[in-house]
Amino acid sequence: MLRIVISVLVGFAVSALAGRVLIPMLRRMKAGQSIKEIGPTWHMSKQGTPTMGGLMFIIGIAVAVAALGWQDFAEGKFGGSFVFLFALVFGIIGYIDDYFKVKKHENTGLTAPQKFLLQLAAAVLFTVLMRNFGYLTPDLYIPFANVTLSVSWPVYMVFAAFVMVGCVNAVNITDGIDGLAAGVTMPVALFFTAVAWWWGHTELGIFSGALLGGLAGFLIYNFHPAKVFMGDTGSLFLGGAVCGLAFALDVPLVLIPVGIIYIAETLSDIIQVGYFKLTHGKRIFRMAPLHHHLEMGGWSEVKLFTVFTGITLVMCVLSFWGVMYR
Repeated sequence: MLRIVISVLVGFAVSALAGRVLIPMLRRMKAGQSIKEIGPTWHMSKQGTPTMGGLMFIIGIAVAVAALGWQDFAEGKFGGSFVFLFALVFGIIGYIDDYFKVKKHENTGLTAPQKFLLQLAAAVLFTVLMRNFGYLTPDLYIPFANVTLSVSWPVYMVFAAFVMVGCVNAVNITDGIDGLAAGVTMPVALFFTAVAWWWGHTELGIFSGALLGGLAGFLIYNFHPAKVFMGDTGSLFLGGAVCGLAFALDVPLVLIPVGIIYIAETLSDIIQVGYFKLTHGKRIFRMAPLHHHLEMGGWSEVKLFTVFTGITLVMCVLSFWGVMYR
């Protein structure tokens, strides 16, 4: 337990300190965010705000995992490291995307097919690795019901790839206003930290604890009005961390309740696009995803942050009760 608590503190401290160095560096590099013209007009004032700030919490998590995970490494427990590396692969994909956006000074980087193929490859490799090290079983535990559904490995592999890629992109979609993706993910990180500690998976608890602390340190700079954005570097890393922890703890279906905001944001986007195409121009939402719809209805960014984070926190508390007696 003590090492997990220290990982939270290390993640927070390193992330917060990294921001003092990284933000001025990003400004000198002119690594400013380009705002889509089709996005909310009131967001144009954010044009030029440094992006790729997700590097802050990635660095903080890396330091915490390396400093506090050595005992687990010596005992042959690599779960936390595997999840970190998995998330890091997605962070690298996001960094490449951010780099091209900054280089071209527009809000387009890698193409959708390029992102999808890279993410799919990462998901498949992670699933194979975790299976070979005994972290995964072809059984789907259903939270709250306390029952397990057994499936074949081929079916599980397809399911895992679909969920991982979907989760990563859902977190990416949620990152649309100041502090939102970080705020929503903090209760999720706290949930996985509690579950890892409860079940005795200290190596995973250290990673999720570092994630919690790193995001808290990042929010010092990312809370409204944001001095830096996490960019795809950060949001794709977060998506990889969240789904990686769910699979490493062998409870992927818990992503449904704890990730309720990610799901709502993604569904709003899918529904909007589908309805627009079917009706040749009509819309259900004022603007998608959901946070922009609510913004146009008068919600402030701080209110969105508070409500969405609060909903996630409640769902995470309920979810812990739903899996604690597995």
